[in-house]
Amino acid sequence: MKSSEDMASKNHTVVTQFFFVAFSNILELRVSLFFLVLLLYLITMVGNVLIIMITVVDPALQSPMYFFLWNLEFLKIGYTSSTIPKMLVNLFSEDKSISFLGCATQMYFFSFLGITECCLLAAMAYDCHPLVICHPLRYTTMMIRGVCLQLSSVSWLIRVLVGVGQTTFIFPLPYCGPNSINHFFCDLPPLLKLACTDTYRNEIAVYTIAVTFIMVPFLLILVSYIRILHAILSILSAAGRSKTFSTCSSHLIVVTLFFGSGIVTYLRPKSSYSLGSDKLLSLFCSVVSPMLNPLIFSLRNKEVKEALRRVMARKIFI
Repeated sequence: MKSSEDMASKNHTVVTQFFFVAFSNILELRVSLFFLVLLLYLITMVGNVLIIMITVVDPALQSPMYFFLWNLEFLKIGYTSSTIPKMLVNLFSEDKSISFLGCATQMYFFSFLGITECCLLAAMAYDCHPLVICHPLRYTTMMIRGVCLQLSSVSWLIRVLVGVGQTTFIFPLPYCGPNSINHFFCDLPPLLKLACTDTYRNEIAVYTIAVTFIMVPFLLILVSYIRILHAILSILSAAGRSKTFSTCSSHLIVVTLFFGSGIVTYLRPKSSYSLGSDKLLSLFCSVVSPMLNPLIFSLRNKEVKEALRRVMARKIFI
């Protein structure tokens, strides 16, 4: 007699597509959510594209700090676009399906871009310390463009490989029904729940990746900011302390928003997992956090605001 796992493996090809569970059966609520998310998505796109444009074209912003910044904004555009357009379509469409390959592709890009952002934020923390805070006079020579490109390229390349590995932990599993994903995109926890086999090893592998590529960069950032704080406290004047801390304060806010939501979503105990709360938290990560990025970096950064004025002035006179 065949075991249930053998039967599941045999029926692996039964599920050829998944279906997303609707946010609500109330049309008015779905319409309101559609226009709210669409507005936030458009603000995110415009804001991040604007930051990329001014950091690339303005000569005053041709420094390692802004090289990492436009990389981060580019990541945010991809990170948001991997999930939100499909969600907007599903809010109105009766057909809320996604193909097996489409689901794997969506999860790959979401995971790959999220993990890359973890590493890029760690590289930006390295950019803040020790180069900006402890060795400001040597900053330009130490953080040459080649070093920036190496840090950025290594982050992208490794995360491509990790993204492929993480996706292969999930989609070779047998899926023989049900095939309804209680989420607005193909994320790891809800997909593991749909597999019709024991997923313990897969969960351990995914958790290990999450610890490695969320907690390790987070701890490196934490060490950098402890040393930054120590350097700031050694400055005698209050004005000097304030000016020095403002150099990295925007990065610190973004780190708190991104890693805080990521740790709660992927590293909390399985017993406390809630699909409802995770959908809201993922919505915050996918829309609200990327929308706040350009606002944080522009409103708290005098150089970015001045560059924006120069770019806008050139457009007006042209």
